Amino acid sequence: MTDAAAEPLHRTDPHDGKVHEKLNWLRAAVLGANDGIVSVAALVVGVAAATTDLGAILVAGVASVAAGAISMGLGEYVSVSSQRDTERALIAKERAELATMPDQELAELAEIYRGKGLSEATAARVAEELTAHDALAAHLEAELHIAEADVVNPWHSAWASAASFLAGAILPMVAILLPPPEWRVVTTFGAVLTALAITGWLSAWIGGAPRGRAVARVVVGGALALAVTWAIGALLGGAVA
Repeated sequence: MTDAAAEPLHRTDPHDGKVHEKLNWLRAAVLGANDGIVSVAALVVGVAAATTDLGAILVAGVASVAAGAISMGLGEYVSVSSQRDTERALIAKERAELATMPDQELAELAEIYRGKGLSEATAARVAEELTAHDALAAHLEAELHIAEADVVNPWHSAWASAASFLAGAILPMVAILLPPPEWRVVTTFGAVLTALAITGWLSAWIGGAPRGRAVARVVVGGALALAVTWAIGALLGGAVA
């Protein structure tokens, strides 16, 4: 293969850690939007099957959007805070070990590089040079695969998760509220399944997975959720009436 042919492939290959981080954020945003679409759509379709009262549908939908966004944001904040606390504790432990037992840490770093295939002399030289440059960074990268500057921020994750849920929830709310009563459920089904097909395709594209299988999985799952809540709403609405 020529250099010209290989160059585009190399540019699209995400070796850089920042690229992986951006892909993870994008994947989380797509999944959050998908959650907003499905959960809110399922609720409003169930309510619409039970009643044509637009006020009741609106109240249920808004409550679902608010509860879902808060739940997503809070859950992400708690999860990422736990990860951040663990990373900070590991960094503090590594810093203390470097201060109290530098020789043992240097030997440990050299052993890590020997385990990666370097000769004993080369591994020792690499460990010494990395230690002289930035001992803490060298040990964090080699032992823990983290960087002190890249400790996760729970607030960023929480806001991103809540915002993506809200973005996804807009579609089913618009689809259920705008059409006349006889078209509400049908319109919502069509809009939601189309949106799920798009998010499924995007999710598969980001992860490099087969598109068709991902689209089919998310569309079938979404259709099942809508059908179940519609049936429940229709049954309960008939029983109450």
